[in-house]
Amino acid sequence: MQFAKTGTALAVALALSSVAHADEAQFTEIVITGAPLKQADPLAAARVGRSDTATLLADQPGVSLYRAGGVSSLPVVHGMADDRVRVKVDGMDLVSACANHMNPPLSYIDPSNVASVEVMAGITPVSMGGDSIAGTIVVDSAAPEFAAAGGSLLKGQAGTFYHSNNAAQGANVSATIASDTLSMRYSGSTVRAQNYKAAHAFKAPAVITGSLTGAVVAGDEVGSSSYRSDNHQLAFALRHDNHLLELKLGLQNIPYQGFPNQRMDMTGNDSQQVNLRYQGMYRWGLLKARAWNEHTQHSMNFLGDKQYWYGALFNVAGMPMYTDGKNTGAQVQGDVILSERDTLRLGSEYQRYRLNDWWSPVANSMMMSPNTFQNINNGQRDRLDVFAEWEAHWNPQWVSQLGLRSGTVKMNAGAVQGYGAAYNAAATAFNALNRQRTDNNIDLSALARYTPDGQQTFEAGYAMKTRSPNLYERFAWSNSNTMVMNMNNWYGDGNGYVGNPNLKPEVAHTLSASADWHDAGQEAWELKIAPYYTRVQNYIDAATCTSAGITCPARTDGFLNLTLTNQTARLYGADVSGKLLLVKGSAYGSFTATGILSYVDGKNLTTGDNLYNIMPLNTKLAVEQRLGNWTNTLQARLVSAKSRVQAVRKELRTGGYGLLDLHSSYEWKQVRVDLGIENLLNKFYLDPLGGAYVGQGATMGTGVLYGTGVAGMGRSINAGVTVSF
Repeated sequence: MQFAKTGTALAVALALSSVAHADEAQFTEIVITGAPLKQADPLAAARVGRSDTATLLADQPGVSLYRAGGVSSLPVVHGMADDRVRVKVDGMDLVSACANHMNPPLSYIDPSNVASVEVMAGITPVSMGGDSIAGTIVVDSAAPEFAAAGGSLLKGQAGTFYHSNNAAQGANVSATIASDTLSMRYSGSTVRAQNYKAAHAFKAPAVITGSLTGAVVAGDEVGSSSYRSDNHQLAFALRHDNHLLELKLGLQNIPYQGFPNQRMDMTGNDSQQVNLRYQGMYRWGLLKARAWNEHTQHSMNFLGDKQYWYGALFNVAGMPMYTDGKNTGAQVQGDVILSERDTLRLGSEYQRYRLNDWWSPVANSMMMSPNTFQNINNGQRDRLDVFAEWEAHWNPQWVSQLGLRSGTVKMNAGAVQGYGAAYNAAATAFNALNRQRTDNNIDLSALARYTPDGQQTFEAGYAMKTRSPNLYERFAWSNSNTMVMNMNNWYGDGNGYVGNPNLKPEVAHTLSASADWHDAGQEAWELKIAPYYTRVQNYIDAATCTSAGITCPARTDGFLNLTLTNQTARLYGADVSGKLLLVKGSAYGSFTATGILSYVDGKNLTTGDNLYNIMPLNTKLAVEQRLGNWTNTLQARLVSAKSRVQAVRKELRTGGYGLLDLHSSYEWKQVRVDLGIENLLNKFYLDPLGGAYVGQGATMGTGVLYGTGVAGMGRSINAGVTVSF
C-alpha cells in the first residue's frame, strides 16, 4: 500500500511539474536558470563582476534599465518601470521604502546569490502577481540541495572581481552542508566602488564648496556614483517524502550609495528578512504556501560630492531624512490536477505594508526647524487578492490559459506636520482630508499557444491589469517650497513633486503575440518576433500644478515643480531576437551569432506629450566562440538618438551611440576565470534612461547643474575568479 501511495504521488509530481512549471514559463517570458559552476551555467558570466542584480536583465528582449545608484537600477519592461513591474525576490513582494526609490526590490539580493531569473513581459498569468501593469520579474536564490539517501553533502563556491574604471572590487562566498533530509546554506557578498568616469569630460571640473570632504569632481567624473553593499543569507530546508519546508534569513547593510540623478544620497540602508515557505505534493496536486517579513531602515543625506554645509556662515548641517518600512506578506496556492487535460490554480495573497518617512530638524536653519518634518506618517497600504487560473492542454498542439484575479487595496496615512509655520497651510489642508482610500481591482488574462510542429510556436493573448498608486504618489503632501518638493522624486529627472490623494488605479489593456521559429533541436538557429500594444486608462503621469488646481512655487533654476494626475496612455512596440550557429567544431571552435532588437513608443493621449524615459530603438549583436574550455564573446550595443522626450518634465535628449564589449572566460576543473573590457573603444555617451545629472554641488539650492544628462561609463577592464569545491 505504501508503495502504491508513493507511486501515485510521484506520478502526480511528474505530471504537475511538467505542466505547472512549463506552463508558467511559456507565455511571453524569458527564463534564465542558474546551475552549479561546472554545468554550463548561463548566468555564470553575467554574475561575475556585477554589483547590481537588475543588470542581469539588461540583455533580455523588451527590458531596459533606469540607471540610479550602483546597486539600485530599476528594470523597465516594455516602457514601464518601478511599481508598474511586479518584482518577486525569493517569492517576496518587496517595496521601495524611500521618497526617491533608492532601495528597489532587486537591490535586496546580490547578483552572486541569484540562481534563476524569470521575466514575463506584457501578458502575465494572474497567478504570477497582481497590482502591476507591465509584467513580472521573479528572482530566486539557490534552491536547497540534499545528499543522496544515507549520505552527506558538502560544497561551496567563492569568487572575487575587480573593475578598473571605478576601482570596483567585490567578493562572495557560499557553502552548503546537507544530509538526505536537512540542508543548510550560507551565502555572503561584499562590494565597494568609487565614482566612475565617462570617456571624456561632459562638464567643467568643480571644487565642491561646503562638502564633507572638500571634494574635487573632475570633468569626466560622474559624481555621487560610489557605493558599498554587504549581503548575507542563511537558508535551512527540511524535506520528508514529498514535502519541503524552507526558511531563509537575510541581512543587508548598505553604508553608502551615491545617486548621480538624485539630490540626495543614501547614507544607510539596513534590511532584515525572514522568509518561510512550504511545498507539498498530494494526490490532488501541489500545495505552495509562503509567509515573510521584511524590515528596512533607510537614511538619506549628502555624501562628499554634494554640498553638506549651507547658510551664510556655513552653519547649517545637511538635511537628514529617515524611512522605516515594514512589509509582511503571506501567500497560498494550490495547483489542482482536474484531469489529464486540465489544471486549476487557486490562490490568495495578503500584503501589509507600513511606512514612516520623517526628516529631522536642522540646527541654525530657518527653513528646517524647529519640528520634525513628517513626509509620510504611519502610511498604510494593505492588499488582499484571490485568483483562479485554468490551464487546458487540448491536444499536443494547443494550450490555453484563462485567469481572473480580484484584489482590494486599502491605503491610509496619519496627520502630518512641517518643519515650522511656513508649512502649516499645506499640512492643515492635508490633515483635513479623509485620507482613507479603498481600490477594488480586477485582473484578467487569456493566453493561447499553438505548436504545429517541433520547429515553430505561436502565442497570443489579452490581459487587463490594474495597479493602485503607491504611498508617495497619493500622500506626499507638501507644496510649500521647492526644497521639500525636490526631496520627493522617484523619477531621477531633477524636478520636484507633490502627490495627489485623488489618484485612481491604473488599468492597462494589453494585446500581444509572438512567433518563434527554430530548428528541431533548438541549437542551430532561432528567430522570435513579439509585437505588443497597451492602452492604459488612468495612467499616472506628471502634470503642471496649475492644471491640477494646486499652487506650487515658481522656479528659476531650469527645473520644474510638478504633481501627478490620471490621464490616458498608449504604448506599442516589438521585440525581435534570434541566434544562428555559424560554425561548429572547426579548428577554431564553434561560432554562434545572437541578436536582440527592441522598439517601444509611448504616448500620453490626453496631452499629446511623449511618455517619460522611453528607451529609443536599440539592438545588441554578439558573436560567441567556444573552443575547449574557452568562451569568447564580442558584443555591439547600438542605441539610436533619443529625440522623443516628455515636455512636461523637460526631459533631456540624448544622442545615438555604439559600444563594443569583449568578454572571455576559461573553465578548468573547479576554477573559472573571467576577463573583459566594457566599452572597448572608450566611446562617450549619455544614458537615455539616466535622467538629469544632479550628482554634485549645491543640490538643495539653485546652483546645481541644469541641462546635463548622466554620462555612461568609459572603458573598464574587468577581471574575476570563481572557485568551486
